[in-house]
Amino acid sequence: MTRILILVFIAGFIVFFLRYKKTVKLAELPAGYRDLLLAHVAFYRGLDEAGKKRFEEKIKELLGYIHIHGVKTEVTDLDRLLIASSGVIPIFGFPEWKYYNLRDILLYPGAFNEIDFNIKEDSDILGMVGSGTMQRMMILSKPALHHGFENTSGRENTGIHEFVHLLDKEDGDVDGFPEALLDKQYTLPWLNLVAEEIESIKEGRSDFNGYGAKNKAEFFAVAAEYFFEQPGIFKEQHPELYELMTRIFNQRPNVNNGPVS
Repeated sequence: MTRILILVFIAGFIVFFLRYKKTVKLAELPAGYRDLLLAHVAFYRGLDEAGKKRFEEKIKELLGYIHIHGVKTEVTDLDRLLIASSGVIPIFGFPEWKYYNLRDILLYPGAFNEIDFNIKEDSDILGMVGSGTMQRMMILSKPALHHGFENTSGRENTGIHEFVHLLDKEDGDVDGFPEALLDKQYTLPWLNLVAEEIESIKEGRSDFNGYGAKNKAEFFAVAAEYFFEQPGIFKEQHPELYELMTRIFNQRPNVNNGPVS
């Protein structure tokens, strides 16, 4: 009897999953969306025509199942495209991947407080993935979101950072160990390199954002920002870590940081 109940539960879950998957509708993109992507998203500029088309389809898909809400700020077409791009970039190497652990994104006009999520003078949080009552939610600072795509010489991107936390969370824990994305044979090399680099950050010997030394989860997100924003420099400065990152994300980003003429 127990076995039958288990089989019925599994069958029901599969039916639910497939039905949910089918109900995802593609969102309509605004007029001139290609010009906006070319002007603001370096990752998109670096793709060939087939890659650009696939990127656009992933944006339509993501915006079809994730809802973006402005909190004391207007959500523009560019905001939506930048948020969607932040989510698509880390999963571009996985055609079927969807963020089933995300439903709503709150876009704030600035930094916010981590305790009550309000905007105060001492607020310094630019993005976060919710838990508990905020489960399946993300909060992003609008200025930080835009800065990540405007500063083409930098290595920080708040949007990518937060979406990578969601990937990390796929195995149940935001712990800096993307178990669902990394083959077991690379587990020890990954953990060793992360520990070494965190120590280097603490000692002032690293070019990683210092926030990456907070814990392994933040290091993974910071490293992903660097990996996607400046892949050439990342590969030159951290070849072993770069190779592991290509395995985690199943891609080798080719970012063209030049301006659009």
